[in-house]
Formats: sequence, structure tokens, C-alpha cells
Amino acid sequence: MTAPTAPVDLPLPVLGSLSPSRAGDFMTCPLLFRYRTIDRLPSAPSPAATRGTVVHSVLERLYDLPAAGRTLDAAVALLQPEWERLVAAEPEVAGLFTDEAERRAWLGEARELLAGYFTLEDPTRLEPAEREQLVEVVLAGGLRLRGIVDRLDLAPSGDLRVVDYKTGRAPGEMFEGKALFQMKFYALVLWRTRGVLPRVLQLMYLGDREILRYSPDEADLRATERKLLALWEAIERATQRREFLPRPSRLCEWCDHQSLCPAFGGTPLPWPERVPGPEDPLPHQRAAVEAARQAG
Repeated sequence: MTAPTAPVDLPLPVLGSLSPSRAGDFMTCPLLFRYRTIDRLPSAPSPAATRGTVVHSVLERLYDLPAAGRTLDAAVALLQPEWERLVAAEPEVAGLFTDEAERRAWLGEARELLAGYFTLEDPTRLEPAEREQLVEVVLAGGLRLRGIVDRLDLAPSGDLRVVDYKTGRAPGEMFEGKALFQMKFYALVLWRTRGVLPRVLQLMYLGDREILRYSPDEADLRATERKLLALWEAIERATQRREFLPRPSRLCEWCDHQSLCPAFGGTPLPWPERVPGPEDPLPHQRAAVEAARQAG
């Protein structure tokens, strides 16, 4: 008699994919989600967003230094190299400034953000477990959740702290829930993949030197999971109907796609012939994917 074959755990099929930013796009404005995720329209670089990218890179690389060397001066010294690294990867950001004086003023603002970080914690006393860590999980229904966590701290007790740097200002009480949504998203993925419930979710606002902390429980994360599944159902319905309606708000002021938005008198793009799947690379990933294919 043949022995029974042991069951094999096959990977779940990925039917859709959400990151905190894409989920936030749909909740903010379904048309914005469509243009960024389905039409894959590029967004023009801005000084504020680019400054945030550079400051994040500096704070990541700061922890490559020995603990005693993690000083404000050392962090400031990393600014220029990280700016040059970004320009090499994304040459279009070099056109953000009309002259060298403007770029230096921008770097001065980045230095202030780094100084703000050093008022919030002492990096010489920290040894992060992970930095700029990709976390992802595929839920039972086929929805993949994925994102990049700025920092994970692991205590000797096994407690996990999820840390995210923000280069803006802390939100008022009415908007704290929206700010914490991203962190609960990360906490859910970590809980589902590692079986560990993060003890603390910590948002560090360098703009006004404030920290927002939250301790989630299982009920929080189950509610977040239900919200994300409902959100994906709404995205699928909108895709089937080809109906992503604009939702005007104060955030429209910073949108790159007003000329294609009916709320501003624009005409939406025609529906694309092909809707990208969850495994399709985003525009900024395509060069890396093509290079990997050629290398293979």
C-alpha cells in the first residue's frame, strides 16, 4: 500500500496588490488611484517629496556607522552624497532648482529636519533590527499587501517597534487615524507573516519634532484587514465598471493630474487597452526589471 503523500503548501495566487500609498490614493480620490495604478502616469518630482527621499536615505545610512559616530554632523555629511546618488538614479530631480543658491537653501531645510530627528531620539543608543525593509503577505482571498518599513526595532524581550519617519508636521487629533492607517497596515503584515503583534507603532514627525505612538491589539489589526479587503472589493467594482470618480478636496492643490480631471474641467483619459496586473512593474521599476532580464 502506497503511503499517503504529505500535503504541499502551494503559494496563494495573487489577484491584486495594495500598498499603504495606493490604498491611501483610493480613499483620497478614486480617479487619482486610477491614474497612478492603472494608467501608471508619472508624477513630477517636487522639492518637498525629494527632500523627504534624501532625508530618509540619510537616516537609513546613518545606522551603517558605528554607534559612537552617529552624530548630527555625520548625518549632515551624508546629505550631499545621498543627493548625488538620487540624481544618478533619477536625473529629472536635478531640474528642481533654478540655481545653486536655491539648491543650498533646500539642503539647509533638509539639515533642519535632521536636527529635528536628533531632538527626538539618540541614535547612538539604538541598533535597529531592520531598515527599509520590504514586508508583504498574501491574504486568503488573494490580495497581496506590501510596503517598505523605515525601521524595525527589536527589544531583548522580543517586543517589536515599527518606526516611520515623516518630514512634515504632525497631524491634528482629527487626522491621527488616517496617519496611523499606514502603520496598522505594516503591523498587520508583520503579524500575519511573523506571528508577532508589534508592541508600538511610532511616527516621528521631523518637521515639528513630534512623536505619535500607538499600541495596536488584535482587534485593531483584524479591523484593518477587513477594511483593506472591503477597499479591494470597491477597487474591483470600479475596475469592472471602468468608473473611478474624482473626489475633490484640499489635496487637489498638489495633484499632477488636474488637466485630466472633470472636477477641474478636464477630460479623463480613455480606458487603457490593458489593465496592469499585480506583478507588473511600476514605471520606476521597469529599468531594473529589464536589466535583471538581460543579466539573466
